[in-house]
Amino acid sequence: MTAIASLPRAPDAPADRLGAKAIELEDAAVTFGRGPAAVAALAPTTLDIRAGEFLALVGPSGCGKSTILKLAAGLIQPSRGAVIVGGREAGAKALRIGMAFQNPTMLPWLTIERNVMLPLRIVEPFRSQFRAKRRTAFRDRAHALLDQVGLRAFAGHYPWQLSGGMLQRANLCRALIHEPQLLLLDEPFGALDQFTREELWGVLQDLWIDRRPTVLLVTHDLREAGYLAGRICVMSARPGRILDDSPVAFARPRTVAMTYEPDFVSLNHRLRDLIVSARAGSA
Repeated sequence: MTAIASLPRAPDAPADRLGAKAIELEDAAVTFGRGPAAVAALAPTTLDIRAGEFLALVGPSGCGKSTILKLAAGLIQPSRGAVIVGGREAGAKALRIGMAFQNPTMLPWLTIERNVMLPLRIVEPFRSQFRAKRRTAFRDRAHALLDQVGLRAFAGHYPWQLSGGMLQRANLCRALIHEPQLLLLDEPFGALDQFTREELWGVLQDLWIDRRPTVLLVTHDLREAGYLAGRICVMSARPGRILDDSPVAFARPRTVAMTYEPDFVSLNHRLRDLIVSARAGSA
């Protein structure tokens, strides 16, 4: 594990003060297909993510970043090894999970308020309370989140009336409204312009500082990883494996201006060199 000694100590909780393990990959590997057509997507991988930690996965395209996220979500099963989430095998629903992807996928016939409230209709214990609280406590919860991301005035609008950046703000609210212990993010800002993306880094950072869910972020953007994460794992080309696992020691709250300072630029160069070397080795 390599740290960057010249950077100030991060305010993220040190390892001995973090919660229990939220995600555990124990020699987990994934192969798609069988026989000659089989494709090894993820080499045997061991990885622990503690409760309250913000971890980013970076690496070349097709290296298995999203595969690890899908394992944590219980959307796929490992071909070998084990995946433990919240002390149970993934898929056993030991933790409430929130998810956000590159496309917000809002339902066009529902208002932003009602889109944000959708998890409350589905996830227990909120589901059984939804009919009684949808016009009171649950609506107040949605409005409070929308207010936090600057969208309170747009609660009654429909998705087609909002910009891409506004939809991703609402998407983050929907991912957080049911108070998930684990937040899984797969390139959530990848389709946005640079200025909007940087603005939403600040929004997500504020939400994490306020609520402290465990976050697993998959991204190609090295600045994004350094801005948001407390720890970055660099993956090799397919079949993916973890090449480097390092803490990010920048003080929070972080700013866009910090990403142009020498220490931050050095971090990006180191991450980029690792990825370039991994791609060259694979070739």
